[in-house]
Amino acid sequence: MSKRHTLTFTAGPEHIDELGHVNNAVWVNWIQDIATAHWAAVACAEHQAAYAWVVTRHEIDYRGNIAEGESVNAETYIPEPPSGARFDRRVDFRNGAGKVIVSAKTTWAIIDRASGRILRVPRDVAAPFLP
Repeated sequence: MSKRHTLTFTAGPEHIDELGHVNNAVWVNWIQDIATAHWAAVACAEHQAAYAWVVTRHEIDYRGNIAEGESVNAETYIPEPPSGARFDRRVDFRNGAGKVIVSAKTTWAIIDRASGRILRVPRDVAAPFLP
């Protein structure tokens, strides 16, 4: 099982802002899309049914952009074990030349679906995602 997850995103007309490139809010949506896809691909069904994740922080560095019709390859991974209820996730978006044009560090907290409360990330939930 891979500890990293990848997806490709292609900029459509709905993603483009008045400057002719992908809007910042779209990058945030793509960060969430790849994070939730990673969870769905790796976490067991029991964990997916029991827990949900919420973002507590985004740090995004923009070093480039893409225009309509261009694609980026996104890669996400969890660089280190969780701290209590939270863990950090890295997301890098590479253009067609392989250059990282947008990178993010996002912090997520785990929620127990039954109680609606934040809890410590269970070791067995984190294990499949860690290096």
